[in-house]
Amino acid sequence: MPSLAISEFNIVCTVLGGFVLAFGLVSFFVKERLYLSEALIALLMGVALGPYGAHVIRPLSYTRDNSEESLDSINLAFSRLVLGVQLVLAGVQLPKKYLFHEWKSLSILLGPVMTIMWLVSGTIIYGLIPGLTYVQSLAIGACITPTDPILSNTIVKGKFADKHIPVPLQRIIIAESGANDGLGYPFLFLALYIYRYAFLSDRAGYAVELFFTETVLYTIILSVVYGGVIGWLAKDLLHWASERRLVDRESFLVFAIALALFIVGSCGMIGTDDVLACFIAGNTFTLDDWFRLETLDDSLQPTIDMLLNITIFLWFGAVAPWSDFGTTPEIPVGRLLGAVIVILLLRRPPIILLLHKYIPRIGNLREAAFAGYFGPIGVSAIFYLYVTLEFLRQVEKLPLDESQAKGLQTMITATRLVVWLSVIASVIVHGITVPVIKLGNAIPLSISRSVSRMTDNLPGFGSFVSPESSRRRNSVSTLPIPESGLMGQRVDVSDISGPTSIPAPVARVNGDAERGKTLSWDNNLERGRERAQMEL
Repeated sequence: MPSLAISEFNIVCTVLGGFVLAFGLVSFFVKERLYLSEALIALLMGVALGPYGAHVIRPLSYTRDNSEESLDSINLAFSRLVLGVQLVLAGVQLPKKYLFHEWKSLSILLGPVMTIMWLVSGTIIYGLIPGLTYVQSLAIGACITPTDPILSNTIVKGKFADKHIPVPLQRIIIAESGANDGLGYPFLFLALYIYRYAFLSDRAGYAVELFFTETVLYTIILSVVYGGVIGWLAKDLLHWASERRLVDRESFLVFAIALALFIVGSCGMIGTDDVLACFIAGNTFTLDDWFRLETLDDSLQPTIDMLLNITIFLWFGAVAPWSDFGTTPEIPVGRLLGAVIVILLLRRPPIILLLHKYIPRIGNLREAAFAGYFGPIGVSAIFYLYVTLEFLRQVEKLPLDESQAKGLQTMITATRLVVWLSVIASVIVHGITVPVIKLGNAIPLSISRSVSRMTDNLPGFGSFVSPESSRRRNSVSTLPIPESGLMGQRVDVSDISGPTSIPAPVARVNGDAERGKTLSWDNNLERGRERAQMEL
């Protein structure tokens, strides 16, 4: 006799599939009309369905022993997988030899900018979170220093990005977010080694030695070499197979994703930085631009990207320690929230604004403000959180005195709460920024139109507008915007005679609408050149 089988596997498949189906039905409206990120929607849905909501998703039930440590291992593995795939795709979508051509911009962003972000984050945490030493605070700050490639993709893709963000700025944001994820390792382990060997064991020299040999040489440099070699071999092998017609289209499209899985697994086995290796491999894989141009109009990679985004942020909404934010006596919720707010305000924008003149791909102050503000904290921070917790669990096994053990427990608690709340705040703040911008632009325009209608109907105002001029004005405003001849131009209205030659968007030469239209044309032109190159 048939019976219900309400197993955890069936529940997870039902919830994930149902949410993807429901979101898919309104995805265009949500992302291109409301300008809300899929990460924000998925996070909220995870909260609603998780242990603090409907209790449909029960993360602890998916572990072998219902322990927090096992759940942390799942979170670390899931973050590694998603980051690996996303970073290979991020590397693939950049033009050929991009890292070589943009070395100056990237050296500033990955050197002084990233270092200042780390120091600022650590200093804020040290000043606002009680019970931490400065070195402990720097370790926590290292977790939230890298900008997230997954949330960055939601910012630099879509109709808003095509209209308002220049393609060079989009690409430098993608490249920075991909590279600095792997380069978070030196900042994190420098602080962790100093804490472990200098403060707890009085072996500062060994901490420095271990940092340079294990972290810099083995973890970072070996990852760069390994990712470059694997990416190069994959490129040549795919060329060879394609020229001999040995590979079908489906396998061709999925090749980059399989490359990511291979690097994540192999780097995990040898203990190197799989995150950095994936990004380097993606760039090397498209060093000649062949694969990128061949897959420019295919939708498989964006589809995988969307599924991973939805899945991991749905999971994050369910596993985040929501109840701990206001119930941990050692860390008052006011100080915790204040630290996160100050981090979002001061971690990145000031240093980008200060150094933007030395970054060639950030052309002006407005682009610097955008690049500084949109430095989201996301999956990479969760990845480093669980790397840190894994390290600190090994430290717990050492013979520690009472004060050292208490300080260690404070650090573990603070790391978990600060990083999780920073990620949640970033997803929310950066997820609603574009709708707020659009609303802020729409309200003054709506008020202006209302005032204009009112004044037209008042005696002494409407009489100045003749029926003939009104007809001319209406005919001008309905003229189509030319698709050629105005690329990047700024038209002086005083030099144009006759109402029929002034398109309304061009007449608003100093307005955001005309600037956005011109920028959209410029972005489309650059993408059109890429497609023409692919056809040739």
